[in-house]
Amino acid sequence: MDEYVSYIVEQKILKTIDKIKKNNMNGYYAKSKDEVISIVKELLTDKATVAVGGSQTLFDTGVIDLLRSDSYTFYDRHQKNLSSSEIREIYTKSFSVDAYLCSTNAITEKGELVNMDGTGNRVAAMIYGPKKVIIIAGSNKIVKDIDEANYRIRNWCAPINGRRKNKTTPCAKVGQCFDCSTDDRMCNNATIIHKQRDKNRIHIILVNETLGY
Repeated sequence: MDEYVSYIVEQKILKTIDKIKKNNMNGYYAKSKDEVISIVKELLTDKATVAVGGSQTLFDTGVIDLLRSDSYTFYDRHQKNLSSSEIREIYTKSFSVDAYLCSTNAITEKGELVNMDGTGNRVAAMIYGPKKVIIIAGSNKIVKDIDEANYRIRNWCAPINGRRKNKTTPCAKVGQCFDCSTDDRMCNNATIIHKQRDKNRIHIILVNETLGY
């Protein structure tokens, strides 16, 4: 990204962060993914219990590696060879952690978080349970409004994640939403977080880079 594009994107991020704060959430600006780790460290306490939602962004920014250090108690859903019962146990424990980290499918220019899940564990934890939620998102996740967010999720996020996870959904095959009813459907649970009552609960780090899907 050249300096002129970077500047315009930065202004868009800063305006979005202003709206986030007006929605009683906390917003942070990162010039690049290299700044994300230091912000996350400031938001986490030593030996905190932590869990994550499924997110390519957490891998792209090195957050997963950070959480796997000895500094935290990490309920790691990405461990190899976990059984379905072990994964479910991790999902359940995630609701009572000190901090839950994830990304968002989209964030509107009004500072609203728009998400869809197949299982619902991520959106459920974002809404209620964990004491703190830390959301990391690239500038590519910012959209004009809720309608654009829904379009992005169905025709960009779902097809790409469908391919990544080897799903049998039509969108994974042809790259657009068919509002399918397959067992692998990923758009089962839709949520919009408009505002928060607890100002200290949700923290959103917006990065001036394209991250995740």
